[in-house]
Amino acid sequence: MTYKTILVHCDSSPWLLQRLQIAVKLALRFDAHLVGLHIQAPIDLPAFSGGVVPLDSLYVAYEASTKAEMDKATAMFADSISGTHCSREWRVVKGYHEDELVVRSRFADLLVLGQTDPSSVTATPKDLPEAVAISSGRATLVVPNSACSRPGQSVLLCWNASRESARTAAEALPFLVSADKVIVLIVEPTSRSEGDYPQPGADVAAWLARHGAKVTVQRDIAADSDVGQVILSRAADFGVDLVAMGLYGHSRLREVILGGASRTLLSRTTVPLLIAH
Repeated sequence: MTYKTILVHCDSSPWLLQRLQIAVKLALRFDAHLVGLHIQAPIDLPAFSGGVVPLDSLYVAYEASTKAEMDKATAMFADSISGTHCSREWRVVKGYHEDELVVRSRFADLLVLGQTDPSSVTATPKDLPEAVAISSGRATLVVPNSACSRPGQSVLLCWNASRESARTAAEALPFLVSADKVIVLIVEPTSRSEGDYPQPGADVAAWLARHGAKVTVQRDIAADSDVGQVILSRAADFGVDLVAMGLYGHSRLREVILGGASRTLLSRTTVPLLIAH
């Protein structure tokens, strides 16, 4: 398995350039076709209780704003890929960000998104990474809003033998088998006596090793409320450049329910985060 089509979300975020640089490097690394996608959200008309609504001026402002954002994203995509031999494609569509990304990511192997920026004034939804990852059925790479290196040389795989963690491990295989180091992290709520059951992580480590991954297992103890912080701490301790973890919850009518660890990592990670559901 490898990534042959990578879709990168190109909004007007100030961190778009870093996201594009990572996406281009990954496309070259995996010999993948890179699709840059810019989404023009529909106009959001305010509700007026009375009087004359200046719709013409609102539409003019909307058209000017969307064109400026599209031109900026188009130029950044072109600049990022210029001079490379990467297979590429540029698309501009109209619609809601989550809806378009969910549908279009199903024709890709990997979706690259930016981390939520609470201070952003763009039309990008605040819960976009988790909403898309839960609904799309595809692996989603969340690039943090901070300086970071190309991901995938040293990977921390969060494992609890659940469906979500198994799905994430399978989706992350191209990273895991090509990484210099893979650490399987198991965080349990209580310690176990020796001989309780087979060594935690042994089976997943053996499975990954058969694929050629260079695997070690790290076991930690933490209360449920502390799991996210433990993951972040271990990522820093081991100097990893990618964290892979399963996303728990569901998405219907924009209601997203996530575990505490998922929310902690999505909001606070400083390294790229690969999530799947």
